[in-house]
Amino acid sequence: MLLMAVEKGSLSSAAREMRVPVPTLSRKVAELEALIGTKLLVRTTRNLTLTDAGVSYVTAARRILEEVEEAERDAAGEFQTPRGTLVVTAPNLFGRLFLLPIVSDFLAQFPEINVRLLLDDRYLNLVDEHIDMAVRLGNLPDSDLIATRIGTMRMIVCGTPGFLSAQGTPRSIEDLQRIPCLFNKNQMAVSGWRLRDPKTGGLLDVPLTPRLATSNEATADAAIRGIGLANLPYYQAYEALADGRLQAVMEEYQAEPGAVHLVHASRGQLPLKTRRFLDFAGPRLRQELVRYGTEAIGRTSSPP
Repeated sequence: MLLMAVEKGSLSSAAREMRVPVPTLSRKVAELEALIGTKLLVRTTRNLTLTDAGVSYVTAARRILEEVEEAERDAAGEFQTPRGTLVVTAPNLFGRLFLLPIVSDFLAQFPEINVRLLLDDRYLNLVDEHIDMAVRLGNLPDSDLIATRIGTMRMIVCGTPGFLSAQGTPRSIEDLQRIPCLFNKNQMAVSGWRLRDPKTGGLLDVPLTPRLATSNEATADAAIRGIGLANLPYYQAYEALADGRLQAVMEEYQAEPGAVHLVHASRGQLPLKTRRFLDFAGPRLRQELVRYGTEAIGRTSSPP
């Protein structure tokens, strides 16, 4: 009401524009001045004049209204046209191998969308970090996130041929506990590897003392250097297994593949930029995970 009165130059003109009685408008302005604790307008019979405080107040109010209007336009555009900045996170190596090529193709197809790709092995909080979409490896904890399952990723116990020749190829849990092993940061939290009993199908938490404990990618590098056995996500060992630098062992003890999901926080209507990315990236990641998630060494199995 105050801004309308200033724009029209008088309370009576503003009242006609807003279709309210002049006394009502005058009372509202007075209530605003009482609330703020200072006089904003000097009223005369012909016009209105802003006080110094009134000038500052009107300037700030106009700026706020312009920002609100711009935010509303941006928000409306997100639901009507795929545009804006999309923030996506994924584990570091997984993101470089799988997600970055998909993001490249996505950007070529949607020129009005920009992508900020956060590659981090930590689970970033989607709400606190203002993230639109995340790739999550492994079974999800209970949360309010909305998840789309896109495939599975299996683990593989492996070491170099030279290491296995020197240490002996493990064929049982007891053998494994006598051989130097490598831990990644996730395995450090549980002090061992989770494997499967081939006789019962039940899960085994195998206690191990790591010869070397480090981050995920460095664990694969350490295995290739022959420092010890590693229990790695298959995609991290894939190339080294294919060219013979690493050799898989104890496959019958390997647990069932873990799920891979695309997750987002919104439960309502998704912005088009997020919906387009989900529809674009989901099938492509699913196709890759058929190969990296369930393929057996030396042969191809049926997709999940």
